[in-house]
Amino acid sequence: MLYGAAEFSRDIDLALLADPDNLARLRAAMIELDASPIAVPPLSLEYLVRGHAAHFRCAAPWAAGIRVDLMSVLRGVGPFKELWERRTTLAIGADEVDLLSLPDLVRAKKTQRDKDWPMIRRLVEADYFAHRDDMTSARVSFWLAELRSPSLLVELVALHPSEAALASRPAVIAASRSDVAAVERELALEQAAEVAADREYWAPLKRELELLRRSRPRDVR
Repeated sequence: MLYGAAEFSRDIDLALLADPDNLARLRAAMIELDASPIAVPPLSLEYLVRGHAAHFRCAAPWAAGIRVDLMSVLRGVGPFKELWERRTTLAIGADEVDLLSLPDLVRAKKTQRDKDWPMIRRLVEADYFAHRDDMTSARVSFWLAELRSPSLLVELVALHPSEAALASRPAVIAASRSDVAAVERELALEQAAEVAADREYWAPLKRELELLRRSRPRDVR
């Protein structure tokens, strides 16, 4: 929402530094939120550093029902130190909120979940429309790498042919020919490749989760 691509939900995703001191602060925050774990694995450094997420549901009256998903390792992005150095800090009233940078957020959204791909498109489109009158080199590079709107990609390539000529992205090459149908095909192939990579990444982690579920004590009634 803060990047201009609203998706209203009752959850929040947090990328966190996995170290003992930070984990202690995090546990204190979960107690303040009256948050209970709702899935395996448990909140521990062991699982966070391997790429697992910890999931909680809040019961404090001022946060009732909100789900909190915690991760330290995200597929496709750098380690936490790099994410923190590239973060975006926004003022919300008297508070500040630290967000993943937009490029890191877009990369993190390239998952096997169907709902993430329209969000990627909206995020990059929103950034393009917000800054199309101030096309810095960094923004042009980001848009050439991540735009998923064929007509906008064709427009961008026409505006910046020299930068586009250096790109190896097949969708950009197709856009340089103003071939919208070819751009759409290349974008579909991009998505399919990322979905396959995400499934491969999560396969061993899902096997671990299934073993954890089976090993949990069951209520005897």
